Amino acid sequence: MKLIDNIVASAADIATIRRDIHAHPELCFQEVRTADVVAQQLQNWGIDVHRGLGTTGVVGIIKAGTSARAVGLRADMDALPMTEFNTFAHASKHPGKMHACGHDGHTAMLLAAAKHLAKHRDFDGTVYLVFQPAEEGGGGAREMIKDGLFERFPMDAIFGMHNWPGMAAGDFAVCRGPAMASSNEFKITITGKGSHAALPHNGIDPVPVACQMVQAFQTIVTRNKKPNALGAPRALDARAAGPNGPSSRTEWAGALVARCVGAAR
Repeated sequence: MKLIDNIVASAADIATIRRDIHAHPELCFQEVRTADVVAQQLQNWGIDVHRGLGTTGVVGIIKAGTSARAVGLRADMDALPMTEFNTFAHASKHPGKMHACGHDGHTAMLLAAAKHLAKHRDFDGTVYLVFQPAEEGGGGAREMIKDGLFERFPMDAIFGMHNWPGMAAGDFAVCRGPAMASSNEFKITITGKGSHAALPHNGIDPVPVACQMVQAFQTIVTRNKKPNALGAPRALDARAAGPNGPSSRTEWAGALVARCVGAAR
């Protein structure tokens, strides 16, 4: 891959921004500091900035020439609710919050593109820089759209990308059709009948029922969908019973991972 000289020259500065964002992770719809950093950098490079879409979203605008054509470049900004155990200098300063999915890198990458495009406007049209909040389960894209993202900033196409640990540096991966999966949460409560541990025959234990359901879930896709439908339900958490015998109910939660709306439904 041939790298662009001025982007290479800016790499250290962009890395500094990335590490600053990494050290100050913010959860969905709380990305106030991150949005401030993004907006300030865009303004420093002479880019028009709009804020507030989807609560903490940021949109930058770079125009060149006279064409009405427009594209969007999108990155997500939020972190995950988990504790970081790394010990490097830019590790998270906020217990229970961490940029474990790489959104600090996505934000920095889009800022690098913004800096380059603002300085080298050798295109004809408009580039919208979309910094999205709340990708991690908050529906931040949906909220930006509800707030008029595409009405206020009409685009012919919008492009996003995601880091992929393990891929060789300098490589990009693309495919036809969906590339990343959605995550759809669900909760099931099974109500049985409680009993004493010495009298299990007087109760209805919901735990075996739940176990059978978890097993049956694995056949939903494999026996009812084509292999390329790409949907996979998973049980993630189960709660039941006390020390004296079967509980009268059990609760468990899971996620449906799917790469198309049809598979999710």
